[in-house]
This record gives sequence, structure tokens and C-alpha cells, in this order.
Amino acid sequence: MKKVLLIEDDTVVRENTAELLELANYTVITADNGKTGVSKAKKYLPDIIICDIMMPELNGYGVLQILSKEKSTKQIPFIFLSAKIEHEDVRKGMDLGADDYITKPFDESEIFSAIESRLAKVAIFKENRDKQKIENTTEIDLHENEIKTIDQLKSYFSENVEEFIFQPNEIIYNEGDNSNYVYLINTGVVKTYKIDEQGKELITSINKENDFFGFTSFTHNINYKESASAIEVVTAFRLTKNELQQMLDKNHLLTLELIDYLSDNVSEIKEHLLEMAYSSVRKKTASTILQFSKKIKKSPTDNPKISRSDLASIAGIATETFIRTLSDFKKEGIIEVEGRNIKIINFDKLKKIN
Repeated sequence: MKKVLLIEDDTVVRENTAELLELANYTVITADNGKTGVSKAKKYLPDIIICDIMMPELNGYGVLQILSKEKSTKQIPFIFLSAKIEHEDVRKGMDLGADDYITKPFDESEIFSAIESRLAKVAIFKENRDKQKIENTTEIDLHENEIKTIDQLKSYFSENVEEFIFQPNEIIYNEGDNSNYVYLINTGVVKTYKIDEQGKELITSINKENDFFGFTSFTHNINYKESASAIEVVTAFRLTKNELQQMLDKNHLLTLELIDYLSDNVSEIKEHLLEMAYSSVRKKTASTILQFSKKIKKSPTDNPKISRSDLASIAGIATETFIRTLSDFKKEGIIEVEGRNIKIINFDKLKKIN
């Protein structure tokens, strides 16, 4: 029988709705507030969730936001059940990813129709996905299981490798840890960095969506030579280094592609180090803003969001000096600074700074 998680703080509504569902041969799990509902969703992994909006502890919007970020629960159909019928309330629920919205009072045919249609949609999706997997597997078999390009490797990560979530400033790995994994960023931004003997942080790279990080030697068991942490909320796929090495052993064209990929990264790092060594403070600051903006922009309207100390670390200059230079750029009409946000007003002028 299909499992339904019913999250509702009104005892009468909860018990009556649960009884209706049980009579229709659903297994019903109930929760009397949002916090308990989240816990039970993760524990029981129901086939569908029906959730009230206005509840103690955690409201329905919060429940959906939390569960939509969890790998084990984000695909579960979610139906809001509420007396709130204003257009903006319905729109908010749908924008957050709800599958349907039922208003109180409701009749049993309405709720059964919503449940059955959502379960049918999931079943069709799963059937098509399984069919696609079979077709993909057949295609791979025809090509002797070869993954020939970096793009194919990234597709393998996204389809076959477990995804992890890291919160802002959360450490992904520390310098000196065993280098057991290679990562591919799905969403968010990650910095890698080293700490010198005086405790000063030097950022070695900024990695965005669709970037790899965490590479070390494939032939020697060495530790990570730098640390990595999330700048914003990050989702990333993590593959063991041994598994990747086995893939490279079987797919020689991929090995060559990966060598080219890593060589390009090394070239970028060398250029950055030369700029840090020989450029003026103004040039370093301008280049850092442009580099970061280019690295993490998801659309033309996005602007960099990063702490001043991180930007200074990328530039290789003192935070106080960096902030003073930002103030100069602001006075010159090149940028605007609003809290943590830097908005570039004049790209051409910023590029020409020496």
C-alpha cells in the first residue's frame, strides 16, 4: 500500500482525514506539527506528503523548503492543505515547489483525485526514467563502457554519484586530510585556500557550478595540500579517488581529456600568481573583482557576494588595503558597494586599471 504522510495540527481534521485515507487503503503516518513532520518524512520516506500551512514549531512553507533540499525527500510529491485561499498564498506554495494545493473545507473526492494524479505522475516519471537508464546502459555497452570526454564524466557524476549539501562557511575538507574524494559542484561556490604560518588565509581558487575540485595524485597516497569550504550553500557530487582511477584505467581518451583540463587550471593559477607578484594594488583589486564576477555569475544581472577578507585573500593583499581601494573605486564611479554586494558600474574602466 502507498504511504501518505499527513502533517496537520488540527486534531479533528487530522484524524478525520487519516480515517478517510485508511478506508481508501492508504497507509497513513501523521504528524501534529511541521518539525515532527520533517522528522517523519526523513524516517519513513512516504510516497506522498499532505501538509497544512499554518502550524506551530514550523509552518508548511518551512517543511517544504527543508524537504526539497534533502536528496532522499526532494522527489516526494507535496500537497498543501490549508484554509488560506488568497492568490499570493497559493502562488507562494507553488513557487516553493508544491505539486498541488487543496483548500479547506474539502470533500473526499477532491483529496483522492489530487493524491492519485500525483502518484500517477511519479509512476510515469519513474517508468520513463528507468527506460532511459536501460537505453543509456545499452548505448554505453555498445561503446565498451567508454567515457571519453569531460562532459560525459560530469554526466556520470550527476547520474551515479551521491550528492552532498554544505552550508555557507562549512569545511568540505582540511589541508592534511586524506585525499579520498574528488568533487563536482552542482550548485553554489567553493573556495580552496591555504593558511600560512601567521594564520593568514590565501585563496588558491574559486570554483563554481560544474567545476571539479579536490584532485591530488592518482599514483601516490598523499593528503590534500589545501583546504576547501563553501562560500554559499553548495550541493556537490563526491566520487572516491579509487573509483575515478579505475575509470581512467579503462578509458584512456578520458585520461587525456582530464590532463588537458588540469593543465588549463594550472595555467590560470600561474597567471594569477604572476599578477599577485608584480601588479599594483589597484590592478590586483580590479582583477580580483573581475575574476570573481566572471567565475560565479549565473546571469548578467548577478553581482559578486563575498566577504571583503575573502576578496583580499584572492588578491593577496591586506584586507584594510583592499577596502581602501574599493572605496577609491566607488568614489571614481567604477563600482557600487551595498553590504556584501559589489556592483560593477563601469566594466571597461575597471578592466583598464593598471
